[in-house]
Amino acid sequence: MYLNCHSFHSLRYGTIPVEQLVQLAVSLGVQAMALTDINTVTGIYEFIKLCDAAGIKPLVGMEFRCRHQLRYIGLAKNAQGLAGMNRFLTSHNFDGTPLPLNAPDIADTYFIYPLENAPQALKENEFIGIQPGELQKLVLSEWKSRQHKMVVLQPVAFRTKTEYQLHKILRAIDLNVLGSRLKPEDFCRESDVMIPLEKLRFFYQQYPQIISNTEYIIKQCNFEFDFTTPKNKKYFTHSRQADIELLTVLAHQGLERRYGKENTQAGARMIKELKVIDQLEFSGYFLITWDIIRYSTSRGFMHIGRGSGANSIIAYCLGITDICPLELDLYFERFLNLNRKSPPDFDIDWSWKERDTILEYIFSRYGTDHVAFCGTNVEFKYRSIFREVGKVFGLPKEELDALAKNPMNLHPSNKVVRQVQQYGMMLEKYPNQRSMHSCGILISEEPITNYTPLEMPPKGFPIVLFDMHTAEDIGLEKFDILSQRGIGHIDDSVRIIEKNTGIRINIRDTSISKDEALCNEFLSRGKTIGCFYIESPAMRGLLRRLKCGDYRTLVAASSIIRPGVAQSGMMKEYIYRHNHPDKFDYFHPVFKEQLGETYGIMVYQEDVIKIAQHYGGLPAADGDILRRAMSGKGRSKAALQKVKDNFFKSCASQGHPLALSQEIYRQIESFAGYSFCKAHSASYAVESYQSLYLKVNYPIEFMVAVINNQGGFYRTEVYVHEARMSGGVIHTPCVNKSSYETTTYGKDIYLGFMHLQGLESKTAFMIEEERLKNGDYQSLEDFINRIPIGIEGVQILIFIGAFRFTGKTKNQLLVISRLLLVNFKPGSSLKLLQEPAKEFKLPALERSRFEDAFDEIEFIGFPVSCSPFDLLQTSFRGDVMAKDLLLHRKKQVRMLAYLISRKHVPTKMGAMYFGTWIDAEGELFDTAHFTGSLKEYPFQGGGCYLLLGNVEVDYHFPTITVIKMAKMPFIPDPRYEHENDWKYKMQQKLREDVSMTHRAPYPQEHEINIPRHKMNS
Repeated sequence: MYLNCHSFHSLRYGTIPVEQLVQLAVSLGVQAMALTDINTVTGIYEFIKLCDAAGIKPLVGMEFRCRHQLRYIGLAKNAQGLAGMNRFLTSHNFDGTPLPLNAPDIADTYFIYPLENAPQALKENEFIGIQPGELQKLVLSEWKSRQHKMVVLQPVAFRTKTEYQLHKILRAIDLNVLGSRLKPEDFCRESDVMIPLEKLRFFYQQYPQIISNTEYIIKQCNFEFDFTTPKNKKYFTHSRQADIELLTVLAHQGLERRYGKENTQAGARMIKELKVIDQLEFSGYFLITWDIIRYSTSRGFMHIGRGSGANSIIAYCLGITDICPLELDLYFERFLNLNRKSPPDFDIDWSWKERDTILEYIFSRYGTDHVAFCGTNVEFKYRSIFREVGKVFGLPKEELDALAKNPMNLHPSNKVVRQVQQYGMMLEKYPNQRSMHSCGILISEEPITNYTPLEMPPKGFPIVLFDMHTAEDIGLEKFDILSQRGIGHIDDSVRIIEKNTGIRINIRDTSISKDEALCNEFLSRGKTIGCFYIESPAMRGLLRRLKCGDYRTLVAASSIIRPGVAQSGMMKEYIYRHNHPDKFDYFHPVFKEQLGETYGIMVYQEDVIKIAQHYGGLPAADGDILRRAMSGKGRSKAALQKVKDNFFKSCASQGHPLALSQEIYRQIESFAGYSFCKAHSASYAVESYQSLYLKVNYPIEFMVAVINNQGGFYRTEVYVHEARMSGGVIHTPCVNKSSYETTTYGKDIYLGFMHLQGLESKTAFMIEEERLKNGDYQSLEDFINRIPIGIEGVQILIFIGAFRFTGKTKNQLLVISRLLLVNFKPGSSLKLLQEPAKEFKLPALERSRFEDAFDEIEFIGFPVSCSPFDLLQTSFRGDVMAKDLLLHRKKQVRMLAYLISRKHVPTKMGAMYFGTWIDAEGELFDTAHFTGSLKEYPFQGGGCYLLLGNVEVDYHFPTITVIKMAKMPFIPDPRYEHENDWKYKMQQKLREDVSMTHRAPYPQEHEINIPRHKMNS
């Protein structure tokens, strides 16, 4: 009898999660109900499953609203009816036109109008919904005569009085108004709740026709959905047989290209994989991926195939990945096995500059009716909740900032704040808005609007209205089409190297980078700034602790840096065993046999499957449940608990000691979704080696590419510094040398106009285009004559030294520019007479040599013409330099250093930080700042600090545990010699990279106590 129920997927309207809505219906004896969320079907698939399990007949549809006003409610008789509604809403979403007042003509669909919207003439499939509170209107002849077209309408939007207030708060958030400014039409009625079925029938007992009409609709609506069959595009060609034949031909061609003609091991593996792929009917999935890669290669794009797909030799032979599964003994069953029902999952990266081209190809090649981005639900998060709810209660910005920033125990305790907290906590994990999945593409066999309406976000690619989990549930598996800046670094480096040196590097030949001794030396010393995945302070520290000097060790390092391995204590134990291979015993013989390569430590996801099988005695399917739970894909707690119980039961039956089994399961659990499969780690390691090869052999070109791709882990300043340390000569932008991006001429590096704060990008592009078209600029006058630019833009270019080729000082150029542009107005076309420019008699103006540095800080963010150390008031540069720290183990040192980055780490004692610095010689080093030290000596923003601390060396890696630190003052800014308020402003502009960590503290080493010896009893 409930034809209009909302879940919390009616965004900023409904308050009931889908599961709880169905539970409520069960408790009230409801036998049939419809989920009709506002302009979406996000929750219907979960709803259908839950209703089927609860013995309730599910009806599905949508409530159509336009500009917050209810038009009509649509209910699908069947799948065709839902598809029709989906297509109707999609067309309006795409063209932005308002929904019509009258329902569209859609077959197999019922439409219900609210009483106030009911048209005079109703079609056969159209009805009027009348609520219990409106029944008295039936005494009027106007409505009495229309009872034959009426149905019961008891909307459901909330459960309790408290949730009714929450509903109003959601409406105020949606409308961006104070709660007190809401009008009655902005929110639902107080009666929009689910009541017992008998009570609802009682209201309509005098109107049997209305009850009969309602029951008729319920009977006629029989939406069924097959959750078991895949919905992805089935065939690349036209049939399963044609697909496997084509895949086999391509695989053989690739096998010969990758391995030659005589590799029997590779051939046997290929045949085995082809058989499994055919049995699972996944040939089409492989071929579609191959087709995308083929197009990418034809355009000269570089890609990285990673994830579990790199376990497959077929993927390697097709060029989808560059990871040889034989080289690393990769486990094909981790990727595909006969127990798997869903298609495999390929993760493929492109440069962020080229990804849109790939997406456009996919949409055009496979049809816009069949391709869409996966959606995602953006939930209310802690900070946004208190800010949004606080605004509804009218709190001022300062209080909102305090509520968002501070934990609840530090909030004020007044009545309004308590209400903000109460309703805010109710909203936690509620969906707030729909968005686009960052990379997931769905390619369906049937039109994708059979399953969902589509929206067209500003990005320009359509999205479905459900997330990846729902997509997987209904049989749509995503293709992950990703982008990353690391590929841009590599790709652009190759282009710059060819332009600068004439050398064309085949960086896709991964053997040249993995086998180079100098690369391995840089790797072991952590000299990896700018290199994909291995440049962060934590990763560089790990590389040094491991003295990582080969591919296999890097593969392991790429996984053990992940939080799951770190929090379990297995990272520390791996480092110990790597450095002391003769000082530990394996937990059990199975660990030596299965995990000997990683010293008996579980490092990769598939290690869990191996141990679950070979130690725990579990079948492969149960091991895969553990693996999926660990990777965040297994969402059934009940299934996981069952596997856990079976694990301990099986271990006991094999005579394993309980203490060892408990320790092993603790390690398995600790992965918690944060570990890599081995193939994924290998893919990362290959890309890391490719970027490292370029950095080692062509450091200037590589660092320019990193700068132009807007960096990676660090800010631009750090990469500019690294380019200088690599032999580059850094120049500020010049109108005759610079482009929008940074350019290099041999060892001379000219920063791009993109780094100039305040200069419009269209002006930056115009400067280069005009120069290429009509030659270099001869003077400031010539520049102004050719580029329409106001005095502010010219002054920025003068201050940064972009006209230094003229031989005039900045002060002289400023005077000239003001004389020339005194009457310039934005948008006007200024043309000087084409005759020699008038020579102005300019005064000699003295200028401090440090003025340029302060100009650079103001307009670029960091000094270029000198080092930050040159701007200090002190001449002290520290007692010890970074290169000598290993010689000062356990000693106290004083160092002067420039702050690069700091990483927040939660501990049980409070927050601590790890810092990364450069010394006066330009070398990097790291520090640790514990809670006690930070209270007295906190970080005070970017700049130079005097540090006092003790040198600790952890497996070849020195760290200074800071006891005291003080920020050192710069000289007064000479540009503001007579303005005290501005003398020290520029120092405050110096940046630092700060990364915060939002997680519970990791357990301490003594709390984990991973055993290093056999546990036999």
